[in-house]
Parts: sequence; structure tokens; C-alpha cells
Amino acid sequence: MIAPTQPLDTAEGILALGLRDRWYPLCPSEQVRRGELTRIDRAGEELLLWRDASGRVHVQEDRCPHRGARLSLGVHMGDRIACNYHGVQLDAAGTVVSVPGSPGCSLEGRRALRTFPAEEHAGAIFAWFGLDEQTPPAPLHIPDPIADGGEWAHFLCYVEWDAPYLYSLDNLLDPMHGAFLHRDSHTMFAGKQEAEFQIRANDNGFVFEKTDQRGVNFDWVQLTDAGAQWITLDIPYPDTAGPGGPFTIVAALVAINEHQHAGFFWRCRKVTGWQRDSWRFLYRNRLEARHWQVLEQDRGMAEAMPADAWARENPYQHDIALIRMRRMLRAEASKQAGARTQPANGKAAAASQPATH
Repeated sequence: MIAPTQPLDTAEGILALGLRDRWYPLCPSEQVRRGELTRIDRAGEELLLWRDASGRVHVQEDRCPHRGARLSLGVHMGDRIACNYHGVQLDAAGTVVSVPGSPGCSLEGRRALRTFPAEEHAGAIFAWFGLDEQTPPAPLHIPDPIADGGEWAHFLCYVEWDAPYLYSLDNLLDPMHGAFLHRDSHTMFAGKQEAEFQIRANDNGFVFEKTDQRGVNFDWVQLTDAGAQWITLDIPYPDTAGPGGPFTIVAALVAINEHQHAGFFWRCRKVTGWQRDSWRFLYRNRLEARHWQVLEQDRGMAEAMPADAWARENPYQHDIALIRMRRMLRAEASKQAGARTQPANGKAAAASQPATH
């Protein structure tokens, strides 16, 4: 793991690694197999993922409470795990259930391993990163296009990119780049290359949309921040793309560290019955490769961005969603940094000031 340059008790550190008190997707469900221990880094945390005998996934800190050894190098025991260094056994709640080398010692019975609330939805594993480990998580609300049992078909596209997650968030909230960067794609070749935009606020975020074009290109995007951060957008499909309405993308991002992130892009279409089967077949056999080409264009741009891009940019009217989003994130990061530095007398220490860009 790359050590963070900004600690998580500062606003800049929280901004770089992701707000706390949020659910984040960690990895596709298929990456955590029964009987195995899986190690990943997410949002500045070193994590161990494993499934118990019933298949339920658990997310814990990858650090044995005895001497700090990596539990991911340990032994899967069905309903518990054992550290391979001295055999200390822990259950899914993070409680030490056995210390074989010193039975009855004070470590036994202690809840000594940090454990993250975890859920699985739409083919991905999610975990709650709380500011206070003792506070229960907020409900995880899954957007309709990827909710189980809905009138939608969806596929998960998972990526890991060598760029800060904030660069990908900028990209998703920038509809105008579709008419330029993706102008040769099978979906974003039409429409004007100039536009006026407006922002419509809602209870948990905002919609950023073109005022003079709809349903032609990448013409609107919605940011939702309510227990989890979701980005939703529509891209119109040509008739050759099969049955159904617009192509909807539900996206979520998570920092791996300050310099890398994972992206989850659910490709969705509202289709049922034979149309659902037809579209799924067409997607797998023809459309998926084209969508990967579009993502590769985004990856190339994000990974090539200079580290000081924000400090030396000159935004204009097309970028008002980015400015609004950054202000929202910085305000919450400063608030959380202040909560982390709250002293015993109840007076908050001064939070780190966010950057000017």
C-alpha cells in the first residue's frame, strides 16, 4: 500500500481518500471466493475480505490484534479466521475467540479487530467507512437501474486506474467531453459541440444538464450523495443497439490510495421479457467491446492528467458542476476533519483549510 501524504484527520486527507460516513463499493463479488482470504486497499484502509460458511461476506482490517501480522496470510476456518503467525483466531465480528498459545489470556473474548459493515448488491461488495466506528451505518440505497428485482437489465464493468478518484469524478460530471473525446464512438457522434448548461438541485445532490439538447449525446448527469455517492447518466442508443430505451450508466468510485482508484460502471437498460434476453445477448456479443473502447479513452485522459491539474486550470461555464461538486466535498471533508479532532472538552479544533481550487 502507498502511504498517504495527508492523514485522515485533515480535510485534504479525507478529500483525497474519500469522505467517511459513506458506503463504497470495494470489488466485484466474484473476487471474494468461499474458503479464501482476499486482501485489498480501499479509501486508505488495508482490508481483508472473506466469506463465512453460509457465503456471507465480511470486511475487516488486515491486521492481527496480537502483533499486527497480515490476517490475509492466515487460515480460513469456516466461521472464523486464524492468523498464521501465532494462531490467534477471530470471528466475523472481530472478536478474539481463541489464543492457542496462551489459552485464557486477556485477549480472548475481546472485540479487538476493526470490522466494517458490509453488503452485496448488483454483483459488487460494499462496505461502510464510518467516521465513528461505534455509530451504526446509514441505509444503503441502491439506484433503481441496478436494484434487485427491478425492470432493468445491467452489467457491471469494473476498472482500476492509476489516477486520483477525483479526476474520474470530474470526468463523469462533464457531459461536454462526450462530443469531443468520444465523438467517434457508436453512441456519442451526434449533436452540437457547444451548449449552455444549468444545475437543478435536489434533496441529495443535483442534476447538471444541457438546456438546448436532450437525448442526442451525453446531455445530462446526476450526482446523488445520500449514504453513498452515485453518478447516473443517460446516453442515447441508435436503433442498431437493440430493443429498449436510452443506455443508462450508474457509476460509483472509490479511492484505492491518493493516486489510484477503482471504478464501477453498471451499464443498464430498461427491458423485460424477450427484449431483455435479446439485449443481453447483443451486449455481450457486440456492444461490450465498444463500451470498453470508450472507457479506455477516459482512462487514458485521467491517467495522463498532471498532479497539479486543479491548481492550474481555468474553468468556464461547462464546468459549473465540477465547481459545485468540489465545494460540496470540501465542505463535508472540513466538517469531518473537525469531528475527528474534537477534544474531550467538546470544543472542536480548527479544521484544515481546503485548497483554493
